[in-house]
Amino acid sequence: MITGIKGGRIRRAAAAVITAGAVLSTGALTAAPAQAVTKPTITAKGGYVMNNGTGKSLYTKAADTKLSTGSTTKIMTAKVVLSQSNLNLDAKVTVQKAYSDYIVDNNYASSAHLIVGDKVTVRQLLYGLMLPSGCDAAYALADKFGSGSTRAARVKSFLSKMNSTAKSLGMTNTHFDSFDGIGHGSNYSTPRDLTKLASSAMKSSTFRTVVKTKSTKQKATTKSGGYRYYNWDNTNPLLGTYTGTIGVKTGSGPRPSSAWSSPPPATARRSSGRSSPRRRSPTARRTRRSC
Repeated sequence: MITGIKGGRIRRAAAAVITAGAVLSTGALTAAPAQAVTKPTITAKGGYVMNNGTGKSLYTKAADTKLSTGSTTKIMTAKVVLSQSNLNLDAKVTVQKAYSDYIVDNNYASSAHLIVGDKVTVRQLLYGLMLPSGCDAAYALADKFGSGSTRAARVKSFLSKMNSTAKSLGMTNTHFDSFDGIGHGSNYSTPRDLTKLASSAMKSSTFRTVVKTKSTKQKATTKSGGYRYYNWDNTNPLLGTYTGTIGVKTGSGPRPSSAWSSPPPATARRSSGRSSPRRRSPTARRTRRSC
């Protein structure tokens, strides 16, 4: 696992991820026996490399530095949903106006472009959450799996589940105050903690299937009883371009920062600077702020 925090362009951040991932895929951080061992260098402000099989730390650089998580927050959103007892992934959720209003109210945050009144499954919402980084999908999941008589109460309950899950995973330097990465001043994690989260999330076969998907076409029921298709592309540019990449999540936030989480072994990466590149669905509207 690798986690990093950097300044500068995300393109350099991606290079750092690729370098670290390539090293991990060989199973060692050492050079050939006849060569001197050279410590890897990254442009990130912080980083963390872990053998996902043994849990052994292989490389650290400011691994416990707290910074905004951006959309890697959505890994925890998915983790909480997939941890629900008796989860029915095919259960239908009706898209509420509040979800689309949330996108607009947050300066057109990244969206799955869910249409009010449509009925989508929990499984489809997970794709909408993790591929186009839909903040509307995140809201829908928090509303669905939180407890309470009001939407605000359900969201609060869901956030409590996110934080209790973080605690159970030993993420001692992490706190979530949003379900999607649009934080309110107290949404942060560290390279080491994000690595723990990615490692845990990747134990779910459903999660692994979703995050390794480059694009998907999902059929949903409309309010009138008809149907429409949602086309979602994964924001992770390493899928299909860097051998061995099977996830997990790119992300950015309202502050100039970006996040990356990608195995194998499961890799978490965060950076400050420019937002990570995104592939936009042909039907997607222009977004001015991603999360």
